[in-house]
Amino acid sequence: MSLLLPGMHPRKALRRELRAARRSLTLQQQRRHAASVAKRLARARVFLRARRIAFYWPADGELDPRPLLEQAHRRGKTGYLPVLRPRLNGRRGDRLWFAPYVPGAPLCPNRFGIPEPRSRRGLRLAWNLDLLMMPLVGFDADCNRLGMGGGFYDRTLAYLRRHRAWNRPRLIGLAHACQQVARIEPQPWDIPLEAVVTECVIQVRSFAPQRRKGREENGTLARYDA
Repeated sequence: MSLLLPGMHPRKALRRELRAARRSLTLQQQRRHAASVAKRLARARVFLRARRIAFYWPADGELDPRPLLEQAHRRGKTGYLPVLRPRLNGRRGDRLWFAPYVPGAPLCPNRFGIPEPRSRRGLRLAWNLDLLMMPLVGFDADCNRLGMGGGFYDRTLAYLRRHRAWNRPRLIGLAHACQQVARIEPQPWDIPLEAVVTECVIQVRSFAPQRRKGREENGTLARYDA
Protein backbone atom coordinates (compact mmCIF):
# COMPACT_ATOMS: atom_id res chain seq x y z
CA MET A 1 0.00 0.00 0.00
CA SER A 2 1.28 3.47 -0.84
CA LEU A 3 2.46 5.66 2.01
CA LEU A 4 0.29 8.74 1.42
CA LEU A 5 1.36 11.51 3.76
CA PRO A 6 -0.99 14.37 4.73
CA GLY A 7 0.26 17.81 3.82
CA MET A 8 3.82 18.71 2.95
CA HIS A 9 6.84 17.43 4.83
CA PRO A 10 10.22 19.11 4.88
CA ARG A 11 12.34 17.18 2.40
CA LYS A 12 14.87 16.03 4.97
CA ALA A 13 12.21 14.59 7.25
CA LEU A 14 10.42 13.01 4.31
CA ARG A 15 13.62 11.33 3.14
CA ARG A 16 14.24 9.94 6.60
CA GLU A 17 10.70 8.54 6.80
CA LEU A 18 10.72 6.97 3.34
CA ARG A 19 14.20 5.50 3.68
CA ALA A 20 13.08 3.85 6.91
CA ALA A 21 10.00 2.47 5.14
CA ARG A 22 11.97 0.81 2.36
CA ARG A 23 14.62 -0.52 4.75
CA SER A 24 11.86 -2.14 6.80
CA LEU A 25 10.97 -4.46 3.91
CA THR A 26 12.08 -8.05 4.40
CA LEU A 27 14.55 -9.69 2.04
CA GLN A 28 11.70 -11.81 0.68
CA GLN A 29 9.63 -8.68 -0.03
CA GLN A 30 12.59 -6.98 -1.68
CA ARG A 31 13.13 -9.94 -3.99
CA ARG A 32 9.44 -10.24 -4.82
CA HIS A 33 9.19 -6.53 -5.66
CA ALA A 34 12.32 -6.66 -7.83
CA ALA A 35 10.97 -9.65 -9.76
CA SER A 36 7.60 -7.96 -10.27
CA VAL A 37 9.16 -4.74 -11.56
CA ALA A 38 11.42 -6.70 -13.92
CA LYS A 39 8.42 -8.62 -15.28
CA ARG A 40 6.44 -5.43 -15.89
CA LEU A 41 9.24 -3.58 -17.64
CA ALA A 42 10.55 -6.53 -19.65
CA ARG A 43 7.42 -6.47 -21.81
CA ALA A 44 7.16 -2.68 -22.07
CA ARG A 45 7.83 -1.07 -25.43
CA VAL A 46 10.16 1.51 -23.90
CA PHE A 47 12.39 -1.34 -22.68
CA LEU A 48 12.07 -3.55 -25.74
CA ARG A 49 13.19 -0.78 -28.10
CA ALA A 50 16.12 0.44 -25.99
CA ARG A 51 19.63 -0.79 -26.77
CA ARG A 52 21.72 1.13 -24.22
CA ILE A 53 20.17 1.03 -20.76
CA ALA A 54 21.65 2.41 -17.55
CA PHE A 55 20.75 0.80 -14.25
CA TYR A 56 22.14 1.36 -10.73
CA TRP A 57 23.54 -0.77 -7.93
CA PRO A 58 20.94 -0.92 -5.13
CA ALA A 59 21.73 0.42 -1.66
CA ASP A 60 19.80 1.40 1.46
CA GLY A 61 16.70 -0.61 0.56
CA GLU A 62 16.36 0.70 -3.00
CA LEU A 63 14.38 -1.38 -5.48
CA ASP A 64 16.85 -3.88 -6.93
CA PRO A 65 17.13 -3.49 -10.75
CA ARG A 66 19.54 -6.40 -11.21
CA PRO A 67 16.91 -8.94 -12.37
CA LEU A 68 16.02 -6.51 -15.16
CA LEU A 69 19.70 -5.88 -15.92
CA GLU A 70 20.19 -9.62 -16.35
CA GLN A 71 17.23 -9.78 -18.73
CA ALA A 72 18.67 -6.90 -20.73
CA HIS A 73 21.99 -8.74 -20.99
CA ARG A 74 20.30 -11.95 -22.18
CA ARG A 75 18.49 -9.97 -24.89
CA GLY A 76 21.70 -8.51 -26.26
CA LYS A 77 21.25 -5.01 -24.86
CA THR A 78 24.18 -3.10 -23.34
CA GLY A 79 23.77 -2.40 -19.64
CA TYR A 80 25.51 0.44 -17.81
CA LEU A 81 26.06 1.47 -14.21
CA PRO A 82 26.70 5.04 -13.01
CA VAL A 83 30.22 6.02 -11.98
CA LEU A 84 31.21 9.21 -10.19
CA ARG A 85 33.12 11.56 -12.42
CA PRO A 86 36.58 11.98 -10.84
CA ARG A 87 37.66 15.25 -9.26
CA LEU A 88 39.94 17.04 -11.72
CA ASN A 89 42.03 20.16 -11.06
CA GLY A 90 40.30 20.74 -7.76
CA ARG A 91 36.83 20.63 -9.31
CA ARG A 92 34.18 18.49 -7.69
CA GLY A 93 33.18 15.25 -9.31
CA ASP A 94 29.51 16.08 -9.02
CA ARG A 95 28.14 14.39 -12.13
CA LEU A 96 27.80 10.85 -13.39
CA TRP A 97 29.26 8.93 -16.25
CA PHE A 98 27.96 5.51 -17.24
CA ALA A 99 30.22 2.49 -17.64
CA PRO A 100 29.29 -0.75 -19.45
CA TYR A 101 28.54 -3.58 -17.07
CA VAL A 102 28.05 -7.29 -17.66
CA PRO A 103 26.57 -9.28 -14.74
CA GLY A 104 29.42 -10.78 -12.74
CA ALA A 105 32.08 -8.31 -13.93
CA PRO A 106 34.45 -6.87 -11.28
CA LEU A 107 33.22 -3.94 -9.20
CA CYS A 108 34.91 -1.53 -6.82
CA PRO A 109 33.36 0.85 -4.26
CA ASN A 110 33.24 4.58 -4.91
CA ARG A 111 33.76 7.19 -2.20
CA PHE A 112 30.24 6.56 -0.92
CA GLY A 113 30.80 2.81 -0.77
CA ILE A 114 28.53 2.07 -3.75
CA PRO A 115 29.93 -0.51 -6.20
CA GLU A 116 30.95 0.72 -9.66
CA PRO A 117 32.40 -1.14 -12.64
CA ARG A 118 36.15 -1.43 -12.21
CA SER A 119 36.76 -0.94 -15.92
CA ARG A 120 36.31 2.55 -17.31
CA ARG A 121 36.38 1.49 -20.94
CA GLY A 122 33.41 2.56 -23.03
CA LEU A 123 32.21 5.34 -20.72
CA ARG A 124 29.08 7.10 -21.93
CA LEU A 125 27.47 10.43 -21.17
CA ALA A 126 23.77 10.42 -20.33
CA TRP A 127 22.63 11.63 -23.75
CA ASN A 128 24.27 8.58 -25.36
CA LEU A 129 21.81 6.30 -23.54
CA ASP A 130 18.37 5.23 -24.68
CA LEU A 131 16.93 4.55 -21.25
CA LEU A 132 17.96 5.46 -17.71
CA MET A 133 16.59 3.55 -14.72
CA MET A 134 16.81 5.84 -11.70
CA PRO A 135 16.71 5.13 -7.97
CA LEU A 136 14.61 7.37 -5.77
CA VAL A 137 13.56 7.96 -2.19
CA GLY A 138 10.03 9.12 -2.94
CA PHE A 139 7.67 9.94 -5.78
CA ASP A 140 4.14 11.22 -6.38
CA ALA A 141 1.38 10.63 -8.93
CA ASP A 142 2.94 13.16 -11.33
CA CYS A 143 6.25 11.26 -11.23
CA ASN A 144 8.08 14.00 -9.38
CA ARG A 145 11.16 12.41 -7.85
CA LEU A 146 12.67 12.88 -4.41
CA GLY A 147 16.29 11.72 -4.47
CA MET A 148 18.89 11.30 -1.77
CA GLY A 149 19.72 15.00 -1.84
CA GLY A 150 23.16 14.86 -3.46
CA GLY A 151 21.92 16.20 -6.79
CA PHE A 152 24.09 13.89 -8.92
CA TYR A 153 21.32 12.89 -11.31
CA ASP A 154 19.89 16.41 -11.50
CA ARG A 155 23.26 17.89 -12.47
CA THR A 156 23.98 15.05 -14.88
CA LEU A 157 20.64 15.60 -16.63
CA ALA A 158 20.56 19.40 -16.43
CA TYR A 159 20.91 19.63 -20.23
CA LEU A 160 17.33 18.35 -20.50
CA ARG A 161 16.10 21.60 -18.95
CA ARG A 162 18.19 23.74 -21.29
CA HIS A 163 17.32 21.78 -24.44
CA ARG A 164 13.64 20.94 -24.28
CA ALA A 165 13.69 19.14 -27.63
CA TRP A 166 16.19 16.55 -26.38
CA ASN A 167 14.52 13.34 -25.29
CA ARG A 168 17.43 11.03 -24.49
CA PRO A 169 17.61 9.17 -22.34
CA ARG A 170 14.08 8.35 -21.31
CA LEU A 171 13.87 8.48 -17.52
CA ILE A 172 12.16 5.71 -15.56
CA GLY A 173 12.15 5.62 -11.77
CA LEU A 174 12.13 2.31 -9.89
CA ALA A 175 10.62 2.14 -6.43
CA HIS A 176 8.63 0.20 -3.88
CA ALA A 177 4.97 1.22 -3.68
CA CYS A 178 5.53 2.31 -0.06
CA GLN A 179 7.67 5.16 -1.38
CA GLN A 180 4.73 7.00 -2.97
CA VAL A 181 3.55 10.18 -1.24
CA ALA A 182 0.66 12.54 -1.83
CA ARG A 183 2.73 15.37 -3.24
CA ILE A 184 6.36 16.29 -3.87
CA GLU A 185 6.78 19.96 -4.67
CA PRO A 186 9.25 20.07 -7.58
CA GLN A 187 12.29 22.31 -7.24
CA PRO A 188 13.62 24.41 -10.16
CA TRP A 189 16.54 22.03 -10.66
CA ASP A 190 14.51 18.80 -10.49
CA ILE A 191 14.23 16.64 -13.60
CA PRO A 192 10.79 14.97 -13.71
CA LEU A 193 10.54 11.30 -14.57
CA GLU A 194 8.58 9.94 -17.49
CA ALA A 195 7.26 7.05 -15.41
CA VAL A 196 7.76 5.26 -12.10
CA VAL A 197 7.53 1.48 -11.88
CA THR A 198 6.67 -0.31 -8.64
CA GLU A 199 5.67 -3.87 -7.81
CA CYS A 200 2.04 -2.75 -8.18
CA VAL A 201 1.84 -0.45 -11.19
CA ILE A 202 3.57 1.55 -13.88
CA GLN A 203 2.76 5.18 -13.10
CA VAL A 204 3.08 7.34 -16.22
CA ARG A 205 3.46 11.10 -16.02
CA SER A 206 0.25 12.46 -17.53
CA PHE A 207 1.92 15.55 -19.00
CA ALA A 208 4.98 13.79 -20.46
CA PRO A 209 5.93 15.74 -23.62
CA GLN A 210 5.42 14.03 -26.97
CA ARG A 211 3.97 10.98 -25.26
CA ARG A 212 0.50 9.51 -24.93
CA LYS A 213 -1.34 11.25 -22.10
CA GLY A 214 -2.94 9.47 -19.18
CA ARG A 215 -1.86 6.72 -16.83
CA GLU A 216 -1.93 3.09 -17.83
CA GLU A 217 -4.54 1.34 -15.71
CA ASN A 218 -3.38 -2.15 -16.64
CA GLY A 219 0.12 -1.69 -15.26
CA THR A 220 1.91 -1.97 -18.59
CA LEU A 221 3.66 0.38 -20.99
CA ALA A 222 2.65 -1.71 -24.00
CA ARG A 223 0.60 1.18 -25.45
CA TYR A 224 3.10 3.82 -24.36
CA ASP A 225 4.68 5.14 -27.54
CA ALA A 226 8.47 4.91 -27.71
